[in-house]
Amino acid sequence: MVAGPFRRAALGAVVASVLLPASAGADELGDLKQALETAKQQMKEMEAVHRRQIEALEGRVRAVERRSNAAANAATTQPPAQASKDQHGSYSIGGLDLDLGVTADLAAGGSSVPNSILSQLQAADHDPNKNGFRLKSLEWIASGTVDPYFDAQATLALQIDAEGETKLELEEAFATTRGLPYGLQAKAGMYFTEFGRANTQHSHEWAFVDQSFVATRLLGPDGLRSPGARLSWLTPLPFFSEITVGVQNSDGETVFGFLSEENEELLIPAGGGEEEEEEEGGDKRQIRNLGDLLYSARWLNGFDLSDTVSMNIGVSGAIGPNDTDANADTFLLGSDIYIKWQPVSNERGFPFVSLQAEGILREFEFRGEDGDEDLEDYGFYTQALWGFKPGWVAGLRFGYADANDQDLFNGPFRDERMRLSPNITWYPSENSLIRLQYNRDWFDFDEDAGGDEDTADTIWVQFVWSLGAHAAHGF
Repeated sequence: MVAGPFRRAALGAVVASVLLPASAGADELGDLKQALETAKQQMKEMEAVHRRQIEALEGRVRAVERRSNAAANAATTQPPAQASKDQHGSYSIGGLDLDLGVTADLAAGGSSVPNSILSQLQAADHDPNKNGFRLKSLEWIASGTVDPYFDAQATLALQIDAEGETKLELEEAFATTRGLPYGLQAKAGMYFTEFGRANTQHSHEWAFVDQSFVATRLLGPDGLRSPGARLSWLTPLPFFSEITVGVQNSDGETVFGFLSEENEELLIPAGGGEEEEEEEGGDKRQIRNLGDLLYSARWLNGFDLSDTVSMNIGVSGAIGPNDTDANADTFLLGSDIYIKWQPVSNERGFPFVSLQAEGILREFEFRGEDGDEDLEDYGFYTQALWGFKPGWVAGLRFGYADANDQDLFNGPFRDERMRLSPNITWYPSENSLIRLQYNRDWFDFDEDAGGDEDTADTIWVQFVWSLGAHAAHGF
């Protein structure tokens, strides 16, 4: 038969492929090991990219399913423009796939100090800052795929302040690219500056009732955010390593420490010097060129220390102008670390232990009639979370902050402060939580606070619920 010789040749090739490696010696074995290590590195490089692609593909699969169902039923059950909803809280409206959700964050409590002091201890915009009840935030979130090139998200936040006034603000509205080459991703719009871990989190994502006062003092009561654009690069290193650079507007109430009118009220109290003269032309410093914008950068690295322990390490920086002088700038430098242990065998992510720490340094160049000063403020916080059983998490956080030149520039945003906060949280489901927290504050800005001198004891209860779709929280 003609096939005989081919069979014998194929059999000889198979035998050779089995026997040759056994006699090839150490050189070939070394080459094989090197090839194996190279393949492992390539897999690690692609891991983060795959995570993004999987999320995008899952959304596109759901979108195609919704469009197919809508097309099949259009003739009998639905007009073409009518909205349809799936089990994930996603909507299809006229061919547009949209995830819609609302989250409410309510807190109540009481303190050993009056509201006039408590509001300065709880200075973040979404902190509970008065004795009694407060609606910290009611967020409306819309997100989805714009087209094959962009995803988009918008967040509106409503709150009732300490005076009972209703306030509505646009927290974020941005678009991100979906398919740039070489591990690149661009973002443009209104967004939280990617500085450290805490700044990019919305209030309902916090592991504590309130924002760390260190972040409030150094990044601003409403977080550091502004319209702009940024570019991130997932490097080809054998572990997760992402570099992000951005440019944003440096003016407005959400860029505290830069061209923000709140600087004079919070960072530089009236007792710190006479009011600065306005620039020539009668206007304070404004954005006139590229040098008047806010520039930021962040380098985030992630490692798997073992099958059960992972770690993230990040460094962040920012520079931009402040309005005390035409040549005065503000500098921010931060570092953060996050470590999490979770056993391979777990139930819905429990048990786990996570440790997080973040330090921030700010240098504010102050140019006044009485001379020039470099106001340096610094602080850190560290926190631990223990998910000891499904749905139950115990937490402990400690924060410290201080500043120089307090004899001339002193106030609630520059005094030496410490806070210890233990809490316990129950998650009845992924859409709700109930939290009990105690704060012990030490401060210097008011010795007539009531109770023990320069201390405050506060208890908070928090309730958060969500309806519809909501974005996954970052690692």
